[in-house]
Amino acid sequence: MTQARSGAIFVATIAAIVIFFGSAGSAEPPATKTISAIDLTKPFGARSEWRFMATQEPDQPNRDEGPIPGIITLCLKRTADLDCDAAMRSMGKAPTSYYDTAWQPRYLSEARVVYPMGGSAPPLLLTQTASEYSAGDGEQVRYTQLLTYRRSIDRFEGIFTHITFRNNNQEVRFIGAGPLRGDVVVAEPTENAPFGYWITVNRLAPSYRYQQILRYRSATRYGDNNPLAVIDSEMPNIQQRLGLWRPGRPLPLPAKSCPKPRLVKMELWCS
Repeated sequence: MTQARSGAIFVATIAAIVIFFGSAGSAEPPATKTISAIDLTKPFGARSEWRFMATQEPDQPNRDEGPIPGIITLCLKRTADLDCDAAMRSMGKAPTSYYDTAWQPRYLSEARVVYPMGGSAPPLLLTQTASEYSAGDGEQVRYTQLLTYRRSIDRFEGIFTHITFRNNNQEVRFIGAGPLRGDVVVAEPTENAPFGYWITVNRLAPSYRYQQILRYRSATRYGDNNPLAVIDSEMPNIQQRLGLWRPGRPLPLPAKSCPKPRLVKMELWCS
């Protein structure tokens, strides 16, 4: 091979390397993606064009356990507005700034229009975001909110918010059907013996604001090996206390299979 040809090959090789690394260095970073988008104008009969959107940043590296999901941002806005409406938050406020990172929203569990009083009545917007699971104990922050549309002022208003942040089978559930339709039921662990759950039921008033109508200490005990969700195991108890069920009637059963329903001290078991 001649010296001239060898030199040409060397120059071409260096040029290819420069082009490759130059391209790699100038590549666009991963983009924020839209994970949910809902046109709210028609369902809510809104005077202006309103839209809900949830976006998520790219996954973030985690040296110990692999990447974690990117931060989620919820936005509720009119088409003509530049900024998102302050009525909606992406996550509830952390108790102190020390917890800010742990409370960042990284999962979108719920984002939908719900009809608490049937299809002919005004709907609500339901969202639930959740943080990354904490290492070791798997605790997770969950933020649930419901918003109504006030046509007189052409604005959305938050009418229910709740935060849970432990790993003890707690739950916030919007009830979409049955005698509790439209209610929001919350199960949260107690902090003293006997260790069970505080059960609260919140009902939508005619003014479209939620009001607590029931709170009691559960029959379900923490760690009693009942595989049902706490709200499901407490449903006979809840409905009896609200005058919607009494012993002798068919048991209020969960949506999933319950082959052998039975009550044990007012706690529903399916086996």
